[in-house]
Amino acid sequence: MQEDESTEFKEIVVDGIKKEVISFANTRGGTLYIGIKDDGTVVGLENADFALQQASNLIRDSIKPDITMFIRYVFETLDDRQVLAIHVEEGSNKPYYLAKNGLKPSGVFVRQGASSVPASEEQIRRMIRETDGDCFEKMRSLNQNLTFDTAEKLFKSQNLDFGDTQKRTLGLYDDAGLFTNTALLISEQNPFTIKCAVFSNEEQTEFKDRKEVSGSLFLQLSEVYNYIDRYNNLNSKFEGLHRIDSRDYPETAIREALLNSLVHRDYSYSASTLVSIYSDRIEIVSIGGLLQGVSLEDVKMGLSVCRNKNLADIFYRLTLIESYGTGLRKIMNSYNSCERKPEMLVTQNAFKIILPNKNSAFQKTIASGFITNEELILKYAGEHESFSRSEIDALLKTSPATSNRILKKLLAENKLLARGNGKALRYFIERR
Repeated sequence: MQEDESTEFKEIVVDGIKKEVISFANTRGGTLYIGIKDDGTVVGLENADFALQQASNLIRDSIKPDITMFIRYVFETLDDRQVLAIHVEEGSNKPYYLAKNGLKPSGVFVRQGASSVPASEEQIRRMIRETDGDCFEKMRSLNQNLTFDTAEKLFKSQNLDFGDTQKRTLGLYDDAGLFTNTALLISEQNPFTIKCAVFSNEEQTEFKDRKEVSGSLFLQLSEVYNYIDRYNNLNSKFEGLHRIDSRDYPETAIREALLNSLVHRDYSYSASTLVSIYSDRIEIVSIGGLLQGVSLEDVKMGLSVCRNKNLADIFYRLTLIESYGTGLRKIMNSYNSCERKPEMLVTQNAFKIILPNKNSAFQKTIASGFITNEELILKYAGEHESFSRSEIDALLKTSPATSNRILKKLLAENKLLARGNGKALRYFIERR
């Protein structure tokens, strides 16, 4: 007999048997023999019953999730000596890990040849995906040492229970009693951040201010809203004897845009959400495009297909969102009196919302009617790397034929450049 991918020897019961059992359960199963030296020499057990008790206690108390249903203990006689064979089947709730170390390489092991070795983080994630599926928020969190100070205070302020039963109902625990990624997102240990920046120019090269916000999504929502509010200036004008105050950006639009970026982003990517503040607009970019089969037009009409249903339910219970599918409409409605409307741009991996500054000189010029369509397009070109004809249709509120005529005129005057053909045709200006 010799050790191999499915066979391991131990002379006596030692703490290290836990690692061997975990590696078998995480790979393709195997047998651990107690009473055989590493070189295959059978020495037997002086007290086989005591060895069985030791081994079963170690395995039961030190390994998560519960692995006992995949373990069989059998006494065998080899070379006239009694040994304990611990037969381990491949588990159905992988990855199995040392309870004290958690779901990280120091706690998760796999079988590699005749050795049990720490699993890589990618191997751990793959095992979780294979067991839990591809829905990020329902998968087990790699970090099981989570705290919920911010969430507890918020639930308490709304007179809502946040005990173990409620946490399970909200999807913070899986069937094995382990924290899910939903729990990770609202915990203090949430690794996803929001990066905020205020720019003094349009090329994103000169910063006036910047800040990265981390922690529970609830804390991020509050801190980023307050950060934007510092730059949301109050403007006043008089109509007769009455003073009318107006903020640069509607509070409703800011709030709904931030909520959208938190609740609907794709957290399987580690990149940060971006909030960029310019003199005439705010851009919020969240990771993850629209779900397959859903178009931007569908979303604007109020269709809501939620990527993170558990997270959305939590925000709904806390009255942070009122109902599904209304956020983008609220953003648009808050600009009803403005000529320049919010924009929404979608790629395969990102969703951008652009909120215009209602009090910017550009907005006021448009409202006063002192800007031509050509000037409006060139201003738009200065704010975007490139754009399509359909974007100009929406900007000018004209027909495709009218937009084409103006664009051709600007191309002929070398004020605009173009690349691509057909639907891929994009317009831009030369930047120096």
